[in-house]
Amino acid sequence: MNMRKTRFLQLVISGTGLVLASAAMAQRDFADVEIKTHKVADGVYYLEGAGGNIGLSAGEDGVVMIDDQFAPLTDRIVAAIRALDAGEIRFVINTHLHGDHTGGNENLGRMGVLILARDEVRVRLQGDVPEVALPVLTFNDSITIHLNGDEVHAFALPAGHTDGDSYIHFRKADVVHAGDVFRAVGFPYVDTGNGGTVAGTVEALNVLIDLAGAATKIIPGHGGLSTREDVIAFRDMIVDVVETARPLVADDLSLDEFMKADPAARYRGTHGNPERFLQAVYAELGGASQERR
Repeated sequence: MNMRKTRFLQLVISGTGLVLASAAMAQRDFADVEIKTHKVADGVYYLEGAGGNIGLSAGEDGVVMIDDQFAPLTDRIVAAIRALDAGEIRFVINTHLHGDHTGGNENLGRMGVLILARDEVRVRLQGDVPEVALPVLTFNDSITIHLNGDEVHAFALPAGHTDGDSYIHFRKADVVHAGDVFRAVGFPYVDTGNGGTVAGTVEALNVLIDLAGAATKIIPGHGGLSTREDVIAFRDMIVDVVETARPLVADDLSLDEFMKADPAARYRGTHGNPERFLQAVYAELGGASQERR
């Protein structure tokens, strides 16, 4: 019964988030969304609009995109790319499955752009999107695209934000697109219904910290351009919340009591509402099993 209750709580957490995200997408008006271009390094940019940040490698060999936001924004996104580079958009790499990062897949697929992602992303998307929106190239460990004088290296991560997360490292430019494993705003979103874990998020952040140097530029899934020190601070915040939460769960607190104790209280002023994150922490530490009493 304990495992069932834990799994039920995980599904509620994930399902609620996905339902709310879908409802918000259905009701959202994208008319006023402006696509802003930010130069990160020579030939490397990110586009800010609505949803996850889009990474770009642009040069004489064409364009590689990292994620593609929402479908209604595709024309504006393509126009922003064309303002930088008139070459062919050759690939889009999905960092994970969520619609604010993959919503433009169908439009780009119909344009002939090759969609690339981890095996898990294709599996998760199948049945939910048209065939043309699915990755046509998949990998289970890593893959490297050699374009524009750089190596665009995509590689798999431990199950953190989801079970299909990847980092994309522009090796020569020393830039990493971190997807939603690292975000420069808010608390982490651990999508337990799609295989995400708090422990895996910490492990994946450690991978990024080990990869990055002092000069490495990091494009987060959401928020502004960041550094290795920003990732360390984000990782340390997660670890602190988990360690503060651990004795509360061990004291047999119910979920309501745990939420009132608020082990993330010290970070509310800088990171916002931790409710969804705390629910994931509680479930992963085994808190749901206390409900058997």
